[in-house]
Amino acid sequence: ALIVAETHAEALDAAELVTVDYTPLAAVTTADAARVAGAPTLSLEVPGNLCVDWRTGDAPGAEKAFAEAAHVVTLQLDNHRIVMNPMEPRGGVGQFDPASGRYTLHVSSQNIHNNRNHVARTLGVEAKDVRFVAPDVGGGFGAKNFAYAEHALILWAARRTGRSVKWIASRSEVFLSDHAARDMWAEAALALDAEGKFLALKVSSIANLGAYMVGAGGGVPTYQYVHLQGTVYRLPAISLHIVAVLTNTAPMGVTRGPGFAETVNILERLIDAAARQGGFDRAELRRRNMVPPEAMPMTNAFGFQVDSGTFAQTLDHALARADTGGFTERRRQSEASGRLRGLGFAYHIKGTGGPPDENVDIRFEADGTVSLITGTQHIGQGHETTFPQILSTRLGVPNERIRLRQGDTDLIAAGGGHGSSRATYMGGTAIWRASDEIIAKGTALAADALEASEADIRFEDGRFVVSGTDRSIPLLDVAALGRDTGKPLDTFHAWTREHMTFPNGAHVVEVEIDRDTGRTSLARYTAVDDYGVLVNPMIATGQAHGAMAQGVGQALLEHATYDPHSGQMVAGSFMDYALPRADDLPSFDLGFNATPCTTNPLGVKGCGEAGAIAAFPAIANAILDALAPLGVKGFDGPASPAHIWQAMQAAR
Repeated sequence: ALIVAETHAEALDAAELVTVDYTPLAAVTTADAARVAGAPTLSLEVPGNLCVDWRTGDAPGAEKAFAEAAHVVTLQLDNHRIVMNPMEPRGGVGQFDPASGRYTLHVSSQNIHNNRNHVARTLGVEAKDVRFVAPDVGGGFGAKNFAYAEHALILWAARRTGRSVKWIASRSEVFLSDHAARDMWAEAALALDAEGKFLALKVSSIANLGAYMVGAGGGVPTYQYVHLQGTVYRLPAISLHIVAVLTNTAPMGVTRGPGFAETVNILERLIDAAARQGGFDRAELRRRNMVPPEAMPMTNAFGFQVDSGTFAQTLDHALARADTGGFTERRRQSEASGRLRGLGFAYHIKGTGGPPDENVDIRFEADGTVSLITGTQHIGQGHETTFPQILSTRLGVPNERIRLRQGDTDLIAAGGGHGSSRATYMGGTAIWRASDEIIAKGTALAADALEASEADIRFEDGRFVVSGTDRSIPLLDVAALGRDTGKPLDTFHAWTREHMTFPNGAHVVEVEIDRDTGRTSLARYTAVDDYGVLVNPMIATGQAHGAMAQGVGQALLEHATYDPHSGQMVAGSFMDYALPRADDLPSFDLGFNATPCTTNPLGVKGCGEAGAIAAFPAIANAILDALAPLGVKGFDGPASPAHIWQAMQAAR
């Protein structure tokens, strides 16, 4: 039911007048419940609620390796469901112009071109007849990557009423209907030889897709999950069994590190368990199995290639920066205060790139400014700083002369939006290549203006210079000359990537646990990450801090839970769902160990997701290290006081 009213209060009152006759049906809210024989079926088109039952990898090779292994470690892991909860919820203001027949939606979306296309099809019109505008998104975290029913309904209502129509999601609607994330259970086993060399990995996983598939929901447990199985380690044989089911929960979407985070969590937890079981040092076990720099680019067991990285060196830098040598004394001090202290770490990696096509349009305006129009969008990452910085560096144009314009489908024909930490890689590469074209065009114009051969013209610091002389002409003057002579320097450049980038790094944490209550606090958090060339270290640091906070939230606080009988969400507000606050976080200590990416001219790697991938397993490993003296071998997240206290009591 869609209700349109003059005021929000009137709409709420009108909603009270809507009566619906419901026939309560049995619900399933977990993947296990969906697979039980005789479980309620959500859709006749999906018998047994089973969407995917897929085996891939080298099962015979893995079985042989396990039969010959000196050590085998097995874990059951629940990567529990979370809600993205952007500060600014989804919303939009829709308009319809009867004169032109065009729809316009000012919308909070991080992928306006793709979503515009979906909405146009829904409305039965061409894409050119729908304009999406998103000048400022207010955070997305993946939930705003895809089209929602409200996008089309707002525009339909605007045409029906002849008025502008505004809808903003309430916080309850965010919890109930925004795409969720994670929610994957796995049983995983790692085989090692007597010296600790990894021989094989077997994983059997079950993903809860929610009520139906949307956006990339099906790609998370399949393509993205499979892409970097083995992560940064040499693993010759990997066998996967992937199951995905439907349940009466919000549909599954993407958030920072989708699929890759689940993979990293499994392997980093297995490695710690293998170290405890086999008597290995946790750090040395990782070093022993990491792909060395001389073997880069590496190709993993599934044929995916990673171009660059110095994994063991980055791990060592992180451990040294975290002062792990002083941990024993810090643990002793905690014990003297009646608290348990644990040390944990995890090595992360992710493929970044998102949609494979991107473009930019660079226009030299008559007022001496340069318009930089992109198909990517900023959702808090600071592209309004970094994109002009890239163009300024390439063309020598003063930063204050560059105007970044984005977030409007009328400005540029297509765009990949923002997701998978793609913007600096995809948009930045387009800027770099467009700059090459501008310099080439400008060289011909400058040669004519300076009465010199093109071969004698070089470009440096924003000027075209005749080699061996002091004769030169500024780029902006050449642009004005080109505009006047019908040979503008304005340049549109579109490209399609063939590779992804692979940010990676090591995160080291220390936790303290209250023996009496189970309350876990994060005492120290250190990270050393490889994001390739840093366009702006301050912005990269801010991105990493935000991802760390999100990862800490999942590890310690957040859990989207449903009543198993009614199917109703029971953590449907901030009264029941805890996001991390300032006092839940220590001061993050972040360093960089950059290896330039070899597959793009900037050498950059995406930087927005690392912390959300690494924090969950690093904190879990630290908690288990703290609880090991009590005999605790596992727990299900988040690490709430109740969960930790129950684990301690069970061990006793």
